Amino acid sequence: MAEPRVCVGVIGGSFGVRGEVRLKSFCAEPESIADYGPLFTEDGKRSFAVTLTRPVKGGFAARLTGIATKEQADALKGVRLHADRAALPALPDDEFYHADLIGLEVLDTGGKVLGRVRAVHDHGAGDLLEIHGPGLTSTVLLPFTAACVPTVDLAAGRLIADPPEGLLP
Repeated sequence: MAEPRVCVGVIGGSFGVRGEVRLKSFCAEPESIADYGPLFTEDGKRSFAVTLTRPVKGGFAARLTGIATKEQADALKGVRLHADRAALPALPDDEFYHADLIGLEVLDTGGKVLGRVRAVHDHGAGDLLEIHGPGLTSTVLLPFTAACVPTVDLAAGRLIADPPEGLLP
């Protein structure tokens, strides 16, 4: 299996005429995006070393290896950049990278398998875990809070859920 990767930023298009890009960082310390390289496209087919040149509105102007013209930079607009999970810093015990949660088995507090985490969504009011599994006619969105998910055990590949009444059949 390939090294898991985490989305750390997105290219907003060209910046200037010399091949720089406008880069929006999703990192807790935005400038650290340049420290996790090389960064990969989502499909993993291209990678870039990143050099931040200066802060600009909404992110940074940056140079990417192999990108020398405004046209090449424009062609990358909207491309999400991913870092190898191993290159990222460790998190406190109560924080998780979305990539670490996807694929975890979901059990209820009695040990019954509810399904697996298919995706993690963040719509601004807190993360939601998209759960899919046997006995579910469609995916279920479970709030990723301490009350609804009291235990996350990455080593065992599972989490314990205590969903609100009526959320699951």
